[in-house]
Amino acid sequence: MEVKNLTCIGCPMGCPLEVTMENGEVVSVTGNTCPRGAAYARKEVTNPTRIVTSTVRVVGSTTGAVAVSCKTASDIPKGKIFACVKDIAGVSVEAPVHIGDVVKADVAGTGVDMIATKEVM
Repeated sequence: MEVKNLTCIGCPMGCPLEVTMENGEVVSVTGNTCPRGAAYARKEVTNPTRIVTSTVRVVGSTTGAVAVSCKTASDIPKGKIFACVKDIAGVSVEAPVHIGDVVKADVAGTGVDMIATKEVM
């Protein structure tokens, strides 16, 4: 049996979690004080994912903005984070940019779009 210790990020409590695994399967999760902790632990040890945040260049802004904040529209596999950042490194978008606009479709081949999180005129 393998034991992994995590700190839950499902809510502000930050519970210390202990995940027991056998043959790559979760046998038990302890330490959580809410159901979100157990769900987080199971996902984190079997298929960790993250939302990626960054910025991309803006061309033609009337307000002088040179970049817009952006994020993945949903979580991507943790192992694809650096590929995602590399994929958007050379991206630039034309102003105006609106919240939710796709700044890079299918980032790093994940099937997830990178979207703007701010308005830039």
